[in-house]
Amino acid sequence: MAASDIIERLDAVIAERRAASADASYVASLNEAGLNKILEKVGEEAVETIIAAKECSADGPGGDAVIRETADLWFHTAVMLGHLGLSTADVLAELERRFGTSGITEKAARGN
Repeated sequence: MAASDIIERLDAVIAERRAASADASYVASLNEAGLNKILEKVGEEAVETIIAAKECSADGPGGDAVIRETADLWFHTAVMLGHLGLSTADVLAELERRFGTSGITEKAARGN
């Protein structure tokens, strides 16, 4: 299965579960708790990803933890996007737009 198919399926599942009961769905419970709770989870997963990466050795041990934590981060980021009425497809479109543009040039264009 292509990565884009997995991301499309993730968006669909998140959209479906947002409409479920908060008692029956983790996604629904996050959305019911509101944006601040979702952002808290994104931040928590980002920190856990960083810690896993720092503990990962160059010769491989620890890579599984980095993958698991990154998956958690991407999932919670997708929940955040859905809560805001956006999607991972929007992010992919932005990444596609940036292809062929130097990162330095792209950053300068944003004024950062």
